[in-house]
Amino acid sequence: MGRVEGKVALVTGGGSGLGAADCEALAREGATVVVTDVKLEPALAVADRIGNGALAMVLDVSDEAQWIAVMQEIEARFGRLDVLVNNAGVVLNADVEDTTLEQYRWVNAIMSDGVFLGCKHAIPLMNRNDGGSIINMSSTGALLGYPIFFAYSAAKGAVRAMTKSIAVMCQEKGYKIRCNSVHPGAIETPMVQTAEGRAPQEVAEGVLPPGTPGHPKDVAALVLFLASDESRFINGAEMVIDNGVTIRPF
Repeated sequence: MGRVEGKVALVTGGGSGLGAADCEALAREGATVVVTDVKLEPALAVADRIGNGALAMVLDVSDEAQWIAVMQEIEARFGRLDVLVNNAGVVLNADVEDTTLEQYRWVNAIMSDGVFLGCKHAIPLMNRNDGGSIINMSSTGALLGYPIFFAYSAAKGAVRAMTKSIAVMCQEKGYKIRCNSVHPGAIETPMVQTAEGRAPQEVAEGVLPPGTPGHPKDVAALVLFLASDESRFINGAEMVIDNGVTIRPF
């Protein structure tokens, strides 16, 4: 207990799926969590469930004005921000030939522009205090060729590259801010279920066979580690959590 005691953490897309699991893990280990989502109701439900002074806020991550307002509220209420989890995401099933420019811009506005804006506006607040940890949710889609997830993979590839640039910049400027990307494979979330066109399924305990989805708590455990001071020497890394999918030769 207490691995992130006293820290203030902001999670985007915190109303469901991976974001909700991240919020639960961070609160359980002592963080005060700002649960943000494009809709207030799911964010409120998560904040009520995790307790520990959690705050629910509406945040459309593609809207810079909303990012500025959220950061101002966090500074006014808590005086600090220690952890940012850029988790909000969407998925579009279409290859490059079938993706419209409007669809491409929509997907990238959320998962590329949204991560950019989050990092841009979190860094000054983190740097005014004791620094912190930025955790950017990428995907194995940034590492493998998935034709059907073209726009999604493009956005996640941008997240991977931005993360490394931010990590080096913070070091060069003397900021005590680390920035890492997390690359999940298939995880049993509503977004994955929608993308695969299927109902939810149970995730077994223990080591999972290849080809089966992981549980949101698996990713949340990694996010918690990266948020904590235990990971102080991990910076600019791409943390793959996919049960070996990306290393298989076939």
